[in-house]
Amino acid sequence: MQTIAIFSDIHGNATAFKAMLADAKAQGATDYWFLGDLLMPGPGVAEIWDLLEAIHPSQLVRGNWDDLVIHGARGEIDLKKPSHVYFARLAQFVAERLPKSALATMAAWPLRQTVTVGKLNFSLSHNLPKLNMGQALFPTNSSRKFDQLFLPETDVALYAHVHHQLLRYGSDERIILNPGSVGEPFNGQAKLQADTRAQYLILQVDEQGLAGLNFRHVAYDRKAEWRAAQAAELPYLAIYHRHLKTGRVYTHNQEMLAAANAKYNYVAECQQYQAQFAHNK
Repeated sequence: MQTIAIFSDIHGNATAFKAMLADAKAQGATDYWFLGDLLMPGPGVAEIWDLLEAIHPSQLVRGNWDDLVIHGARGEIDLKKPSHVYFARLAQFVAERLPKSALATMAAWPLRQTVTVGKLNFSLSHNLPKLNMGQALFPTNSSRKFDQLFLPETDVALYAHVHHQLLRYGSDERIILNPGSVGEPFNGQAKLQADTRAQYLILQVDEQGLAGLNFRHVAYDRKAEWRAAQAAELPYLAIYHRHLKTGRVYTHNQEMLAAANAKYNYVAECQQYQAQFAHNK
């Protein structure tokens, strides 16, 4: 029997990640698979990186926010929209705190991994195998769209990105799993969105196949996460506080982000940060 903790979408929330890892240990996890989106918009950076390295996941794939970290830290995000400034300023925050070797390591993570456990072949991606962004695999979409996850030999496809825990089938009844989000679980229903506990999946595989699926919800101290954000002087602090209170995210609320950018002079800060890269070219 192999017991695998599958997790994704930490989004800089070190408090949630530590709670999830403690629970996975209690559940007897012997391996870890990470499906992308490690950092931003939360304050956790070096601590999260150290925790990830300590558990040494045997499988990792690169998410769209991992790409934002990489490109933003290199000064490569345009500043045309308020949300682009948001990504760039948060990536600057990360770059100032991330170990120097980490960006290169993240950039080398693949978009898709395949692995065989027992008799079963698993395919892992953050979203689509060749595109780690977009809403093609939103949970309520048709099975035809989800069939894009499968290789001919795939028995079970794992993906993340949409921040919803999920078990469903492709059109030919192959299995699709999503572990949900450690740091930012989503749901359109208010009562379900109110459950903001860290989400992940315990997968058990034995000689016959899938021996167990345990979709976990792990409580953590959101007030402690807020204190960590304050101590780190996190950019967009008020917006992160609102997220911790509501569970909602405001990534594409251009009006809200534009107001924060103007109030805190984030556009100028990003321009100054990016200028060093232009000077070195």
